[in-house]
Amino acid sequence: MVQIPSDKVLVLFDGYCNLCNGAVQFIIKRDRKDQFRFASLSWEAAQELLAAHPAYQSVDSILVYDGQRILSQSSAALFIARRMDALWPLMGIFWIVPKFIRDGVYNWIARNRYRWFGKKNACMIPTAELKRKFLG
Repeated sequence: MVQIPSDKVLVLFDGYCNLCNGAVQFIIKRDRKDQFRFASLSWEAAQELLAAHPAYQSVDSILVYDGQRILSQSSAALFIARRMDALWPLMGIFWIVPKFIRDGVYNWIARNRYRWFGKKNACMIPTAELKRKFLG
């Protein structure tokens, strides 16, 4: 099973998706507390974690694993926003929006992300300075 330090949160992402890769870069730039670690959904670390959580094996966008549970869709995005610096935690106000509405918007964006933002032919490879933030 994937082990991450108890003070870290693992973000699983679609390494081929330009929107997801942009989101990872966005998070890294705002992660002054160094609390996030990342793995592409296609990497072995992610596949190992998902094998232990079969309900999430078909998810192809961002997931969050905090060492105890996996969050998906809008819940994952809001969890990340709450842990970032500056004003991003204010996005937590959207927790009051019913999950079926939040996830409906999230799923609409997820379904169209390749058409709107494009897709890479290869998974993102982190730079040497960022490798410590990535598993796999």
